[in-house]
Amino acid sequence: MKGKVVVITGASSGIGEAIAEHLAAAGAKVVLGARTDGAIQSLALRIQQAGGEAIALATDVTKREEVNELVRLATRTYGRLDVMINNAGVSQLEPMEALDVEGWEQMIDVNLKGTLYGIAAALGVFKTQNSGHIINIISTAGLRISPMMGVYAGTKNAIRTISEALRQESGGRWRVTGISPGMINTPFAGAIKNESLRQQIEQQAQKMGIPARAIAEAVGYAISQPDQVDVGDIVIRPTLQD
Repeated sequence: MKGKVVVITGASSGIGEAIAEHLAAAGAKVVLGARTDGAIQSLALRIQQAGGEAIALATDVTKREEVNELVRLATRTYGRLDVMINNAGVSQLEPMEALDVEGWEQMIDVNLKGTLYGIAAALGVFKTQNSGHIINIISTAGLRISPMMGVYAGTKNAIRTISEALRQESGGRWRVTGISPGMINTPFAGAIKNESLRQQIEQQAQKMGIPARAIAEAVGYAISQPDQVDVGDIVIRPTLQD
């Protein structure tokens, strides 16, 4: 882990923030991206004050050039990129008949296209280096399909499929890991527009959600394996979750 250069999207809070703090504490050089510039700059400063190495750049993953610039920041500053963590995500939960097309488009833009932009930016570096590691934060929502989550689960299952194809195409040049969190006690549900569902999920997260650090530790485990070991899929959820 020590000295590895790691880009993390959606790093301003929740799982992304926990990953950044955990990896930096283990000696990685973390490059943080999120839409909220103040939050990620504050996180970078906090990591630096704790003795870690971190830089940050306001990044909207729905804009390909901003994702490219985040990766360029990593390579300009540290000369390489070892790990790309596509963590940024959003969920809008409604029955399909509610026709929340705006919500569908938001999830496709952030969860699917945002991850693809991260993959594209990283592969440009990995092909030159002949090495690298892509970690996609997916979801258990794609493993157990539930009402209200059809499009959200669809975006996550698309990333699951893409991750496996990318792994097989790599020919050993880079590693690919998919991590599927279950119910995590984070502010993730705060962006859900459906107030009733938002409150329900927030209550469930407080009741049985596991800490974001559990996901961060899984990320650390996957990264720290020897170069010839590719950890393909990790599912992490509360013992109480169905």
